[in-house]
Amino acid sequence: MKTAHVHRVLGLSLLMVAVLSTAAFAQSSINVVPPMPIMTVTGSASIEASPDEATVRIGILHQGGSAKEAQDEANKTIQATLKAIGDLGVPPQRIQTSRLTISPMYVQPRPGTNDAPRITGYTASNVITVTLDILGLVGPVVDAGLENGVNELEGVQFGLRNDGPARELALHLAVSEAKGKAVAIADALAVTLGPVQEVSESGVSIVPLGSRSAESFAVAARAAVPTPVSAGQLEVRANVVVKYAIGPKN
Repeated sequence: MKTAHVHRVLGLSLLMVAVLSTAAFAQSSINVVPPMPIMTVTGSASIEASPDEATVRIGILHQGGSAKEAQDEANKTIQATLKAIGDLGVPPQRIQTSRLTISPMYVQPRPGTNDAPRITGYTASNVITVTLDILGLVGPVVDAGLENGVNELEGVQFGLRNDGPARELALHLAVSEAKGKAVAIADALAVTLGPVQEVSESGVSIVPLGSRSAESFAVAARAAVPTPVSAGQLEVRANVVVKYAIGPKN
Protein backbone atom coordinates (compact mmCIF):
# COMPACT_ATOMS: atom_id res chain seq x y z
CA MET A 1 0.00 0.00 0.00
CA LYS A 2 2.76 2.40 0.86
CA THR A 3 4.49 1.66 -2.40
CA ALA A 4 1.35 2.40 -4.46
CA HIS A 5 0.85 5.68 -2.58
CA VAL A 6 4.43 6.75 -3.29
CA HIS A 7 3.97 5.99 -7.00
CA ARG A 8 0.77 8.09 -7.13
CA VAL A 9 2.49 11.07 -5.47
CA LEU A 10 5.49 10.83 -7.78
CA GLY A 11 3.23 10.63 -10.82
CA LEU A 12 1.27 13.70 -9.78
CA SER A 13 4.50 15.63 -9.18
CA LEU A 14 5.85 14.81 -12.62
CA LEU A 15 2.53 15.80 -14.20
CA MET A 16 2.56 19.16 -12.42
CA VAL A 17 6.14 19.80 -13.56
CA ALA A 18 5.18 19.00 -17.14
CA VAL A 19 2.11 21.29 -17.00
CA LEU A 20 4.09 24.18 -15.48
CA SER A 21 6.88 23.78 -18.02
CA THR A 22 4.39 23.82 -20.89
CA ALA A 23 2.69 26.93 -19.50
CA ALA A 24 6.01 28.73 -19.00
CA PHE A 25 7.08 27.89 -22.55
CA ALA A 26 3.75 29.11 -23.91
CA GLN A 27 4.04 32.35 -21.90
CA SER A 28 7.62 32.95 -23.08
CA SER A 29 6.55 32.34 -26.66
CA ILE A 30 3.79 34.92 -26.32
CA ASN A 31 6.25 37.55 -24.98
CA VAL A 32 8.83 37.14 -27.76
CA VAL A 33 8.82 40.20 -30.00
CA PRO A 34 10.23 39.80 -33.49
CA PRO A 35 13.21 42.05 -34.26
CA MET A 36 12.32 45.47 -35.62
CA PRO A 37 13.37 46.15 -39.22
CA ILE A 38 16.28 48.59 -39.47
CA MET A 39 17.22 51.11 -42.15
CA THR A 40 20.87 52.23 -42.31
CA VAL A 41 21.76 55.51 -44.02
CA THR A 42 24.89 57.62 -44.29
CA GLY A 43 25.20 61.38 -44.21
CA SER A 44 28.07 63.62 -45.23
CA ALA A 45 28.63 67.35 -45.29
CA SER A 46 31.42 69.85 -45.79
CA ILE A 47 31.77 73.51 -44.93
CA GLU A 48 34.46 76.09 -45.60
CA ALA A 49 36.31 77.95 -42.86
CA SER A 50 38.95 80.66 -42.92
CA PRO A 51 42.23 79.58 -41.29
CA ASP A 52 43.58 81.67 -38.44
CA GLU A 53 46.84 79.80 -37.80
CA ALA A 54 49.79 78.60 -39.87
CA THR A 55 52.67 76.23 -39.20
CA VAL A 56 55.95 76.56 -41.12
CA ARG A 57 58.60 73.83 -41.04
CA ILE A 58 62.05 74.83 -42.26
CA GLY A 59 65.53 73.47 -41.62
CA ILE A 60 69.09 72.82 -42.71
CA LEU A 61 70.76 69.66 -44.00
CA HIS A 62 74.55 69.96 -43.92
CA GLN A 63 77.34 67.49 -44.66
CA GLY A 64 80.76 67.57 -43.02
CA GLY A 65 83.89 65.49 -42.58
CA SER A 66 83.12 64.99 -38.88
CA ALA A 67 79.96 64.94 -36.82
CA LYS A 68 81.03 68.14 -35.01
CA GLU A 69 81.76 69.98 -38.25
CA ALA A 70 78.39 69.05 -39.74
CA GLN A 71 76.51 70.00 -36.58
CA ASP A 72 78.40 73.29 -36.10
CA GLU A 73 77.54 74.45 -39.62
CA ALA A 74 73.90 73.43 -39.18
CA ASN A 75 73.77 75.30 -35.86
CA LYS A 76 75.11 78.49 -37.47
CA THR A 77 72.37 78.42 -40.06
CA ILE A 78 69.62 77.77 -37.53
CA GLN A 79 70.89 80.45 -35.13
CA ALA A 80 70.93 83.04 -37.92
CA THR A 81 67.45 81.95 -38.99
CA LEU A 82 66.08 82.15 -35.44
CA LYS A 83 67.40 85.70 -35.08
CA ALA A 84 65.87 86.76 -38.39
CA ILE A 85 62.50 85.23 -37.45
CA GLY A 86 62.66 86.90 -34.04
CA ASP A 87 63.30 90.25 -35.74
CA LEU A 88 59.96 89.76 -37.51
CA GLY A 89 58.20 89.81 -34.13
CA VAL A 90 57.66 86.08 -33.69
CA PRO A 91 57.98 85.21 -29.96
CA PRO A 92 60.45 82.43 -29.00
CA GLN A 93 57.69 80.27 -27.50
CA ARG A 94 56.15 79.95 -30.97
CA ILE A 95 59.32 78.31 -32.33
CA GLN A 96 60.17 74.69 -31.61
CA THR A 97 62.89 72.27 -32.70
CA SER A 98 61.08 69.41 -34.41
CA ARG A 99 64.03 67.38 -35.70
CA LEU A 100 67.70 67.23 -34.75
CA THR A 101 69.78 64.37 -36.14
CA ILE A 102 73.38 63.44 -37.03
CA SER A 103 73.90 60.47 -39.35
CA PRO A 104 77.06 58.91 -40.79
CA MET A 105 77.56 58.68 -44.56
CA TYR A 106 78.96 55.38 -45.86
CA VAL A 107 80.79 54.26 -48.97
CA GLN A 108 80.08 50.69 -49.95
CA PRO A 109 83.01 48.28 -50.51
CA ARG A 110 83.90 47.04 -53.97
CA PRO A 111 81.96 43.96 -55.10
CA GLY A 112 83.71 40.69 -54.27
CA THR A 113 85.48 42.00 -51.16
CA ASN A 114 84.70 41.34 -47.53
CA ASP A 115 85.40 44.92 -46.45
CA ALA A 116 82.87 46.65 -44.23
CA PRO A 117 81.21 49.89 -45.37
CA ARG A 118 83.45 52.88 -44.57
CA ILE A 119 82.26 56.16 -43.01
CA THR A 120 83.15 59.09 -45.27
CA GLY A 121 81.43 61.91 -43.40
CA TYR A 122 78.38 62.98 -41.48
CA THR A 123 75.06 64.64 -42.21
CA ALA A 124 73.46 66.95 -39.67
CA SER A 125 69.80 67.92 -39.91
CA ASN A 126 68.06 70.57 -37.85
CA VAL A 127 64.41 71.43 -38.52
CA ILE A 128 62.32 74.02 -36.66
CA THR A 129 58.57 74.51 -36.55
CA VAL A 130 57.21 78.06 -36.43
CA THR A 131 53.57 78.56 -35.43
CA LEU A 132 52.08 81.86 -36.55
CA ASP A 133 48.88 83.60 -35.51
CA ILE A 134 49.48 86.34 -38.10
CA LEU A 135 49.14 84.71 -41.51
CA GLY A 136 50.86 87.65 -43.20
CA LEU A 137 54.14 86.53 -41.59
CA VAL A 138 54.26 83.17 -43.39
CA GLY A 139 56.06 84.51 -46.47
CA PRO A 140 58.57 86.62 -44.49
CA VAL A 141 59.39 83.65 -42.22
CA VAL A 142 60.08 81.45 -45.23
CA ASP A 143 62.25 84.15 -46.79
CA ALA A 144 64.13 84.67 -43.50
CA GLY A 145 65.09 81.02 -43.49
CA LEU A 146 66.10 80.83 -47.15
CA GLU A 147 68.14 84.03 -46.93
CA ASN A 148 70.15 82.59 -44.02
CA GLY A 149 71.03 79.25 -45.56
CA VAL A 150 68.00 77.04 -44.94
CA ASN A 151 67.84 74.35 -47.62
CA GLU A 152 64.91 72.29 -46.34
CA LEU A 153 61.37 73.61 -46.53
CA GLU A 154 58.81 71.01 -45.51
CA GLY A 155 55.86 73.22 -46.35
CA VAL A 156 53.19 75.35 -44.73
CA GLN A 157 50.08 74.01 -43.04
CA PHE A 158 47.08 76.22 -42.29
CA GLY A 159 44.66 75.42 -39.51
CA LEU A 160 42.15 76.62 -36.94
CA ARG A 161 43.08 77.43 -33.36
CA ASN A 162 39.56 76.41 -32.25
CA ASP A 163 37.99 74.01 -34.73
CA GLY A 164 35.17 72.88 -32.42
CA PRO A 165 32.37 75.09 -33.85
CA ALA A 166 33.24 74.17 -37.44
CA ARG A 167 33.29 70.44 -36.63
CA GLU A 168 29.94 70.67 -34.82
CA LEU A 169 28.30 72.50 -37.74
CA ALA A 170 29.60 69.94 -40.25
CA LEU A 171 28.30 67.08 -38.07
CA HIS A 172 24.90 68.77 -37.72
CA LEU A 173 24.61 69.10 -41.50
CA ALA A 174 25.73 65.49 -42.01
CA VAL A 175 23.05 64.21 -39.62
CA SER A 176 20.44 66.36 -41.40
CA GLU A 177 21.43 64.83 -44.72
CA ALA A 178 21.18 61.32 -43.27
CA LYS A 179 17.69 62.06 -41.93
CA GLY A 180 16.62 63.46 -45.29
CA LYS A 181 17.78 60.27 -47.01
CA ALA A 182 15.91 58.13 -44.47
CA VAL A 183 12.66 60.07 -44.95
CA ALA A 184 12.90 59.77 -48.73
CA ILE A 185 13.62 56.03 -48.61
CA ALA A 186 10.82 55.38 -46.11
CA ASP A 187 8.37 57.28 -48.32
CA ALA A 188 9.48 55.35 -51.41
CA LEU A 189 9.05 52.03 -49.58
CA ALA A 190 5.71 53.06 -48.05
CA VAL A 191 6.91 52.39 -44.50
CA THR A 192 6.92 54.47 -41.33
CA LEU A 193 10.24 55.89 -40.12
CA GLY A 194 10.74 55.07 -36.46
CA PRO A 195 13.20 56.32 -33.82
CA VAL A 196 16.98 56.30 -34.19
CA GLN A 197 18.44 52.99 -33.03
CA GLU A 198 22.12 53.76 -33.44
CA VAL A 199 24.35 56.54 -34.73
CA SER A 200 28.09 56.66 -35.25
CA GLU A 201 30.52 59.29 -36.47
CA SER A 202 32.76 57.91 -39.19
CA GLY A 203 35.17 60.82 -39.28
CA VAL A 204 35.60 64.60 -39.21
CA SER A 205 38.57 66.00 -41.12
CA ILE A 206 39.95 69.43 -41.90
CA VAL A 207 41.83 69.75 -45.19
CA PRO A 208 43.04 72.72 -47.24
CA LEU A 209 41.22 73.47 -50.46
CA GLY A 210 44.60 74.33 -52.01
CA SER A 211 48.24 74.39 -50.95
CA ARG A 212 51.63 75.44 -52.20
CA SER A 213 54.49 72.98 -52.29
CA ALA A 214 57.88 73.50 -50.73
CA GLU A 215 59.38 73.49 -54.23
CA SER A 216 57.27 76.46 -55.32
CA PHE A 217 58.42 78.43 -52.27
CA ALA A 218 62.04 77.68 -53.09
CA VAL A 219 61.59 78.75 -56.71
CA ALA A 220 60.14 82.08 -55.56
CA ALA A 221 63.06 82.60 -53.20
CA ARG A 222 65.63 81.88 -55.90
CA ALA A 223 63.91 84.47 -58.06
CA ALA A 224 64.82 87.08 -55.41
CA VAL A 225 61.20 88.12 -54.86
CA PRO A 226 59.12 87.90 -51.67
CA THR A 227 57.50 84.51 -51.27
CA PRO A 228 53.77 84.89 -51.97
CA VAL A 229 51.46 82.98 -49.62
CA SER A 230 47.70 82.71 -49.90
CA ALA A 231 45.94 81.05 -46.95
CA GLY A 232 42.82 80.22 -48.95
CA GLN A 233 40.04 78.27 -47.26
CA LEU A 234 39.88 75.09 -45.22
CA GLU A 235 37.29 72.40 -45.85
CA VAL A 236 35.74 70.71 -42.82
CA ARG A 237 34.24 67.32 -43.75
CA ALA A 238 31.99 65.16 -41.56
CA ASN A 239 30.47 61.71 -42.08
CA VAL A 240 27.89 59.84 -39.99
CA VAL A 241 26.05 56.52 -40.10
CA VAL A 242 22.52 56.44 -38.68
CA LYS A 243 20.25 53.43 -38.13
CA TYR A 244 16.48 54.00 -37.98
CA ALA A 245 13.72 51.60 -37.02
CA ILE A 246 11.03 51.21 -39.69
CA GLY A 247 7.55 49.72 -39.62
CA PRO A 248 4.36 49.40 -41.66
CA LYS A 249 2.38 52.52 -42.47
CA ASN A 250 -0.70 53.06 -40.32
